[in-house]
Amino acid sequence: MTPSTTAIRKPTAADLSSLLLLAFIWASAFLAIKVAVPQTGPVWLATLRVIIGFLVLLPWMLYRGIILPKGAKNWIILLFFSLINVTIPFLLISWAELTISAGVTSLLLGSGPLLALVLAHFTTKDDKISWPKLLGIAFGFSGIALVVGGQALNDVEDTALLALLAVLGASFCYALSGALVRKITDIPPTRLATLVLGLCSLQLLALGLWEGLPNFEGIDAKSWACLIYLGLLPTGLATILRYRLIRTVGASFFALGLNLIPVFGVIMGALILSETVPIEIWGALVLIVTGLFVTRIPQKRP
Repeated sequence: MTPSTTAIRKPTAADLSSLLLLAFIWASAFLAIKVAVPQTGPVWLATLRVIIGFLVLLPWMLYRGIILPKGAKNWIILLFFSLINVTIPFLLISWAELTISAGVTSLLLGSGPLLALVLAHFTTKDDKISWPKLLGIAFGFSGIALVVGGQALNDVEDTALLALLAVLGASFCYALSGALVRKITDIPPTRLATLVLGLCSLQLLALGLWEGLPNFEGIDAKSWACLIYLGLLPTGLATILRYRLIRTVGASFFALGLNLIPVFGVIMGALILSETVPIEIWGALVLIVTGLFVTRIPQKRP
């Protein structure tokens, strides 16, 4: 039986531990970006983390064998997928964190699963919006409005508002790429991730060289450590862990871990970076996480 047709099994304590670790790694990425991006700039932060992540996964792809898309149409789909799954959201998030906190960034990216529900309703035949999902979406977007709307009322021209919208744009890119990935069926997941990171490395490197090299000597040791961490864990190894969990215990169980990312992100931003967390942020966190869990309420079949 091939891996793609292997039945999922009941999650174990080790699976739960892996899921918690993965959510923690992804949430911690926003802290690392916040530390490094003032010295590298958004373009080179995205470029370096993607190149490191690609180099982490490359030995595995070489060991398993390189599989390339067949035909021009599949190459176009893969190129578009690489843009909306990595290149564009990485740039948007890196630029946004020049202005807003790591906690707020992780909070708004927590809206991704909610956006994915809306997209799935229009792009699939078997994942339509139900009453629990609709209620969850209402909770989630109320939380987003609490953050973005409050900033808009304070100062419409403020750069922070553009940064908030940039993060929401990145979240939309992730939701769209999640819907598109079902169209790519001829490449196994981990080798697909490696190929995507390779394409994104070329895209971002070209953009970085066009922008001009940063002052590498001016990047301090803490920022270099954050860059290496971003490449090794959130961009590289976490990708392997993600696909292993989806393959063995299923996407529904894996999606529960995404609910924890904004929780970890807000708390770590406050504890590690001493970020101020206004009361509306805590309120938005409660609304978004509540919305994510409400969408998981099983609906009785007739």
